[in-house]
Amino acid sequence: MEKNPVCEMLGIQYPVIQGGMAWIADADLAAAVSNAGGLGLIAAMNSNGEQLRAQIKKAKELTDKPFGVNLMLMSPYIEEAVDVVCQEKIKVVTTGAGNPVKYMDKLISNGVKVICVVASVALAVMVERMGASAVVAEGCESGGHVGDTTTMALVPQVVDAVSIPVIAAGGIADGRGMAAAFMLGAKAIQMGTRFLTAKECNVHPNYKEKVLKAKDRDTIVTGKSLGHPVRALKNSMTREFSSKENDGVTTADELEKMGAGALRRAAVDGDVKTGSCMCGQIAGLVKEEGTCKEIITSITGEAEKLLKIAI
Repeated sequence: MEKNPVCEMLGIQYPVIQGGMAWIADADLAAAVSNAGGLGLIAAMNSNGEQLRAQIKKAKELTDKPFGVNLMLMSPYIEEAVDVVCQEKIKVVTTGAGNPVKYMDKLISNGVKVICVVASVALAVMVERMGASAVVAEGCESGGHVGDTTTMALVPQVVDAVSIPVIAAGGIADGRGMAAAFMLGAKAIQMGTRFLTAKECNVHPNYKEKVLKAKDRDTIVTGKSLGHPVRALKNSMTREFSSKENDGVTTADELEKMGAGALRRAAVDGDVKTGSCMCGQIAGLVKEEGTCKEIITSITGEAEKLLKIAI
């Protein structure tokens, strides 16, 4: 049986990558996912270099398995984050929220495998040309910052356009979703929303409970007028944001102020009314907590049965 190229490349047991969720994807969650056989990620988000270094060192104490860092390219500390990743000899990063080309040479020359999150074929082709080891084709069903194209439409088009492995993301929370992603040509999956309900996830319990109670139509996309749309669960904040975004009166600066700090309020403080509970459309399928090990083995086991191949 042909070995999975993503598992081979990253030195992991299962082709499952944890999403780099800001204020959520910390050392505890990353280590738990990696210990369970997947690839855990620490979210660099807007952390400065020393804050990121502290999380990396903590993860190294919690696991001897491979883990990576998600670099948010629009962070004011991105230069520091790239330096720390190289100094700490992190073997893999995922990149999102911007164009990674400026940093790819430095990362690659320091032995870092760069996996770029893409929402279009054009970006996938460009980052492959620049040396990316793989791409995450992320559909608009996902939580957080999203593009316009669905996972079902995006993944096969990216697969046809590049020769590097494609990882599917957006709308995947069980073995059926994983099997579908493999049928579309993906070699691995990335999940964020499903890991929000992991027992090792330190997101505030109010946030976790809101995800577990979500139904199929409980998410909304806001921020399109600002050029960076975000999918989150519906609450008073997102409804008000959506209303003001379309009223023709509220300015872009006023909208930016509304959104500032909203994710932290929800994820850290537990304010699920005026905070932003970023979450994918698949939340309606997530009904219970579980350890990272339980989540990964359940999903891969179900997918193997459906596909009748060893994942």
